Amino acid sequence: QVQLVESGGGLVQPGESLRLSCAASGRIISIPATRWYRQAPGKQRELVASISSGGWTNYQDSVKGRFTIGRDNAKNTVYLQMNSLKPEDTAVYYCNADVLTGSGLRTEYWGPGTQVTVSS
Repeated sequence: QVQLVESGGGLVQPGESLRLSCAASGRIISIPATRWYRQAPGKQRELVASISSGGWTNYQDSVKGRFTIGRDNAKNTVYLQMNSLKPEDTAVYYCNADVLTGSGLRTEYWGPGTQVTVSS
């Protein structure tokens, strides 16, 4: 069984920064891709950023230049550095990953989410 656990959320003022972490544990062979999604109240879940095992990254237009996704393959951990936060970044942030497990299967997993609130 694989688990993803996010951490680092909280309440900050506009313009401040947060760093989210997503740690994967279990019988993991590799993690080909990891993504951060977010869901604001009353809105659909949306893709924020993604990173491949080789380090290729992609970002939603609204966060380009402010958010940076990175990964530590040795620790099976992915980070999301969020700078210049805006009230519209307020949401529950979810980690999502494609994981190749010891059973040889590639399966998608989700973390439980972490709340990010940007408010003055």
